[in-house]
Amino acid sequence: MEWTGSVAFVTGGAQGIGLGIARSLARRGVRLALADVDGPALERAADELARVTDVRTYELDVRDRARFAEVADAAERELGPVGLLFNNAGVVPYATAADLTYETWDLVLAVNLTGVVNGIQTFLPRMIGRRSGHVVNTASGAGLVADPNVPYVTSKFAVVGLSESLRLSAEKHGVGVSVLCPGPVDTGIVANTGALHRSLAIRDELVPVVQEFLRSGPGVDEVGEMVLAAMEAGKPWIFTGDDAGPHLRARTDALLECL
Repeated sequence: MEWTGSVAFVTGGAQGIGLGIARSLARRGVRLALADVDGPALERAADELARVTDVRTYELDVRDRARFAEVADAAERELGPVGLLFNNAGVVPYATAADLTYETWDLVLAVNLTGVVNGIQTFLPRMIGRRSGHVVNTASGAGLVADPNVPYVTSKFAVVGLSESLRLSAEKHGVGVSVLCPGPVDTGIVANTGALHRSLAIRDELVPVVQEFLRSGPGVDEVGEMVLAAMEAGKPWIFTGDDAGPHLRARTDALLECL
């Protein structure tokens, strides 16, 4: 990877894993375009990272395709061609079969899946035209092994499949693709999800359990370094720990048993 002087566009880049990735990129001399729905968080991230590299920030809801195009044009005008795209913005609601509503489906798929599609469709043609670039889409360990959180798992399985297919298709154009499948990571995503829309908020009794689970994993800065190391190694899947291993083996065995 040629880090120094390149330009990265990071959605959800003002907090959580996105900020961890941005910090790792900044340390390598990458110019940063950070997009997020949280304006104050963007200001804090810019204040921090501007001491290390050139930074621009943009308020962006990844569901808004027209705004995505505007922001992409502004970023490339101000920083240069974007060669590194991190489709990282996402939400983590909790809805089992009895909790499902059309509203929940629409919101989760719009952010977690269509938001990734919007990032790809905005920047990929530009990368193909330059015959260079790398895309990292953030999915989840739940995109490889299902749990009862139906809409979340659906969106993340879709991002994994999208990324695997896109990698096969984009490599002949000089564009690499990886998918980040984090396990527990200590972020503020539970609160951020509820702030986006009250219907996505995790039930109060589940919040302590979910937060304890997330805190059991690595911090966002450690994850940022994992992501960049995996990109340098050309890995198609990026993991933040080995906690998914036994579940992946069990799922694979069950699949093969059904052939």
